[in-house]
Amino acid sequence: MNEEQNINADENQKLNDDQLVNDESFDTESNGENINSDNNQEQIQQQLKDAQDKYLRLYSDFDNFRKRTQKEKADLINFAAGDVIKDLLIVLDDFERAIQSNESNHDIDSIKEGFKLLHHKFDLALKQKGLLEMECVGQSFDAELHEAITNIPASDEMKGKVVDVVQKGYFLKERVLRYAKVVVGQ
Repeated sequence: MNEEQNINADENQKLNDDQLVNDESFDTESNGENINSDNNQEQIQQQLKDAQDKYLRLYSDFDNFRKRTQKEKADLINFAAGDVIKDLLIVLDDFERAIQSNESNHDIDSIKEGFKLLHHKFDLALKQKGLLEMECVGQSFDAELHEAITNIPASDEMKGKVVDVVQKGYFLKERVLRYAKVVVGQ
C-alpha cells in the first residue's frame, strides 16, 4: 500500500504542479489581458474623444447652416416684394403725371380716360405677377373661395349661388390670396 500511496502522492503532486503551471500561465495571460485591456481602454477613450469632436463639429456646422438659412429666408421675405414694387413704381409715376395734368385740365372725358388707362396699367402689372380675379357672380357658393356677408331672397335658379360681390376675391398663382365677400341667394 505504501507504494500505491506513493504513486497516488506522486500523481497528486504532478497534478498540483500542472495546476500551478496552468495557474501561472493564466496569471500571465491575465497580465497580458490587463495590458491589452489598458490599450483597449486607451483606444476606446480616443475613439470616444474623436466621436465627440466629430459630433461637436457636425453640430456646429448644422447650427451655422440653420442660421444662414434663417437669414436667407428673412432676406427673401424682406425683399421679395421688391420686384412687384419696382413694377408698381411705373404706375405710381403715371398717377403723379395724371395728378399734374388734371390740375390744369378741365376736360372730364380726358380725365376719365386717364383713370381707365391707369387702372389698365395697374391691373396688367399685377396680372404679370400672377394675380387673378375670382369670377363669383352666378357661381355656386363655395366656402373655400367665398365669405358670405349676407343672404337675400332669390329666384329658384339663384338659390345657393352668388348674387352680388361686395369685395372681389383674388388668386395668386392658383392660391387664394383674398376671399371674395359675397351676397348669397336664399
